[in-house]
Amino acid sequence: MSDSATTLERAPSAPRLAAVEAELNYLAPMAERARNYAYEPPAGIPRTNTTPDPHRMTIRDMRPILAGASLDTEGFAVARRKSEVRDFFDDAEVRARYYPEAEALLKDQTGADRIFVFDHISRRHIPGSDGRTPGEPRQPVRRVHIDHTAKSGPQRVRDLLPADAEQLLKGRVQIINLWRPIRGPLQDTPLGVCDAGSVMPADLVPTDLVYHDRVGETYSVSFNPAHRWYYVPEMTADEALFIKCFDSKMDGRARFTPHSAFTDPTTPANARPRESIELRAFVFHYA
Repeated sequence: MSDSATTLERAPSAPRLAAVEAELNYLAPMAERARNYAYEPPAGIPRTNTTPDPHRMTIRDMRPILAGASLDTEGFAVARRKSEVRDFFDDAEVRARYYPEAEALLKDQTGADRIFVFDHISRRHIPGSDGRTPGEPRQPVRRVHIDHTAKSGPQRVRDLLPADAEQLLKGRVQIINLWRPIRGPLQDTPLGVCDAGSVMPADLVPTDLVYHDRVGETYSVSFNPAHRWYYVPEMTADEALFIKCFDSKMDGRARFTPHSAFTDPTTPANARPRESIELRAFVFHYA
C-alpha cells in the first residue's frame, strides 16, 4: 500500500468502550426462497417476503486490530485518504471526482491490475423514515446482508463488461464495497462488519433482489452465535472502510463479509444524523 493510503492503527484520542451491545437483524428461517424488491412492487405484493430475526450482539471496536486486519483474512480493512469531493449527493461530481479517487485507493489497497467502479449510493439517515418517500435519500440498511453471492458476482461482470468478461473471469475477481462517512466523527447509525472467518457457508442464504429489468442475488444471513462483529467508533470522513463482498478465489481466504447498520447505544442524543457514501467496484487480477 502506498504512503498516501495509510492503514489506521491508532484509536482516536477520545476514550471509547472496547465494545457495545446492539441489536442486529438476521434472517428468520423460512421455507420459500427469500426475495426483496429494489423498487415499490405492484399492489398486493410485499416489498419483501422475509422476516427479521433480531439478536443482541457484541460489536467490538475495530481500531485495536486494524494493524493486522486484512481483506483476505477478516474481509475488511480501513485506510485514510482525504477526498476532494465537495457534495457527495451530487451524482455527477461523485462520478467525476470520487470514482477516480476510489480507483486509486482500491489499487493501493489490493495491488489489482484493474479497478472498475460500477455503482454508488449516498445515504442520509432520517429518523423514522422507511426510505420509500419519493425525493428522500436512501436510508441505512439495518439488515445483515452481503451485496453479492457466488452466483451474482460473476454475473455482474458479464452484465457490465460483456466484451471482456470471459477473459477477466479467468483471473481473480473481487467485488469490494468502499464505505465512508460524508461527515464525521460519525456517531449515529454506524456500520458493523462481521469477521468473514467466523461465518459458515450455511449461514449465507441466497436472496433474490428484484429490479424492473433483472433479478439479482444477494446473501441474507442466518444467525450464528459464533459471528464476530466489529465497527469503527467515531469514524471520520477521511477514513475509508473496505468490505469484501465477493472473491472468486476459493483457497481459504475471506470471500463474503456480512455487514449491517445498527443503533449504537452510546450515541449522544444530539448526534448529527449519519451521512455516508458507499461504492462497489470490481477488482481484477489478471494472473
